[in-house]
Amino acid sequence: MNLDADLPGSRSEIHPASDSDHSAEEDDFVLKEAALIQSVLRSRGDSLGLQSALGGECFSVSERLVLEVLRRHRSDWKAASSFFDWASVQEGYSHGSRAYNEMLDILGRMKQIKLMRQLFDGIPHEPSAPIVNEKTFAVLVNRYAAAHKVADAIKVFYKRREYGLDLDLSAFQKLLTALCRYKHVEEAEALFLQKRAEFPPVIRSRNIILNGWCVLGSLREAKRFWNDIVTSDCKPDLYTYGIFINSLAKAGKLGTAVKLFTAMWAKGCSPDVAICNCIIDALCFKKRIPEALEVFREMDGRGCLPDTATYNTLLKHLCGIGRMEEARSLLSEMEQRRGGCAPNARTFTYFLKAAKDAGEAAAMVSRMRSAGCEPDADTYNLLLNLYVRWGDRRGVASIWSEMEDRGLGPDQRSYTVVIHGLRGRGRLDEARQVYAEMKSKGMIPEPRTRLLIKAIELGRTTKQT
Repeated sequence: MNLDADLPGSRSEIHPASDSDHSAEEDDFVLKEAALIQSVLRSRGDSLGLQSALGGECFSVSERLVLEVLRRHRSDWKAASSFFDWASVQEGYSHGSRAYNEMLDILGRMKQIKLMRQLFDGIPHEPSAPIVNEKTFAVLVNRYAAAHKVADAIKVFYKRREYGLDLDLSAFQKLLTALCRYKHVEEAEALFLQKRAEFPPVIRSRNIILNGWCVLGSLREAKRFWNDIVTSDCKPDLYTYGIFINSLAKAGKLGTAVKLFTAMWAKGCSPDVAICNCIIDALCFKKRIPEALEVFREMDGRGCLPDTATYNTLLKHLCGIGRMEEARSLLSEMEQRRGGCAPNARTFTYFLKAAKDAGEAAAMVSRMRSAGCEPDADTYNLLLNLYVRWGDRRGVASIWSEMEDRGLGPDQRSYTVVIHGLRGRGRLDEARQVYAEMKSKGMIPEPRTRLLIKAIELGRTTKQT
């Protein structure tokens, strides 16, 4: 269960999609200007150098241009800050909410907390046209929490009133989520208890704390907090159960997790597909596959429809232990049901890993394509590994050519697979040739590959002497 999914301040919120009325010509113009500014920033990072370098150019500074340049310098706060300062004094332009939020996020992300605070304090405060908004506070709270400045995160939360924003329950829950996300669960729980009169202790707030303890891996604290929820007036909901069952399963407490899972049905709180998948995966991991299949078969009857992840969990383990007849039966079932159960690339990967020969692999790739799943780079590298292992030179050449035709490689992993495979089959000269080709393309070999080639060359030198 991921309670962070809807937390403001995510990349999608800081960078909303471009407006649909932006023409391709406008986009191209902005990208070209951003690229030119980027090249100047690389050569002259300070604001004075930037001022002199860009002074002779005629730029149409807009919010879109500013956001694009900042996006390109998310990991270079000095260049981003220099450009931000330069743009702020250009005629006809002033920074808006999105530009300030982006710059605050860059500074916070690069741990420049003092500069982030100074920038925030310097934002113009115009009640009639406010710049500071919900996203601004989401960025600040997240970055303070990430920098382990819990007191500052709480302090800035209470500044919301100064900017006309409510200190409501939703905002408080986002503060708790940020603290828990960065492992300040103890402080988050203390704040939750301290502010009970101000912010009602509803189940969602409790779920955030419970999830924090579970993600932290502290099962003892998670159990304690779970018991607090159970004995409170605020009863567990679906998310509460999901969080705790997932934590128990990951901690190896499968018996307790299954008991709690079974109790959900009895209490009328029907598990959703995510909880069922968690139990199925945990049972399979413990080699209790018959029980996992039993849970799977009961899902339909209880109104909880399985999804692709449900089938994939079972297929991963069935293929792994060679129960291919059952696995193929489940695959056929997926193909018939389609919709939310349609097979994906991962589904077919499990079958390919279990393939015994080239004919079986080729048949599975054909079936994969029939299901609307084109092989990706991972699939191709897996096939390369298989064909190398089987000594199928024609298969290797075919996959290599197809990867090139589709623009999916060969990449560093592809070369690594082939080099190690050739060495394993005693084709040492070919391994050296492929290694040389890999290096000529600017790819950096893995340490194990470098050692392998050194060993081959050492062996050749020894033989010659």
